[in-house]
Amino acid sequence: MDESLEQKIKDAIANPKNMGELADADQMGTVGNSDCGEMLRLWVKFKEEHGRKVIDQASFQSFGCETAIAVASMATELIRGKTAEEALALRHDELTGDLGALPPMKIHCAQLVEGALKSALVSDEQKTETESTPENIPSLMDSLNKNAQPAQGRLRILKKEN
Repeated sequence: MDESLEQKIKDAIANPKNMGELADADQMGTVGNSDCGEMLRLWVKFKEEHGRKVIDQASFQSFGCETAIAVASMATELIRGKTAEEALALRHDELTGDLGALPPMKIHCAQLVEGALKSALVSDEQKTETESTPENIPSLMDSLNKNAQPAQGRLRILKKEN
């Protein structure tokens, strides 16, 4: 990763935008897999503006790498003021905002954010009542704890020799 991108990611991590649960969200989406350690949850709240339903606020929680957190921070700012359709039209490489293009080994971080956005913005008709009601959805930590399984011998701790 080039130094410019690394610095932009460090800056975004030092002051992430919209991190944390959005208690009165209208919709929420979660993607990821606790087995691989990357999960992202995105909340969205809408408002009426000039006869259109647009995204007023968005926030996220992430268990993942710094790049995913930086992209999620950028994306929650980028989608503000857009309709659900406009936000869904954004590709993962557009959601990176000021970070710019990610190296191939980090593209999955932007795809994780894109997936959470799509999960949050699917129409209500495509969701069941319990899936689309944020207060009925367990927290991200609950999801991790529920899916957590003991390592069963797969984890090795090695002592570093000086």
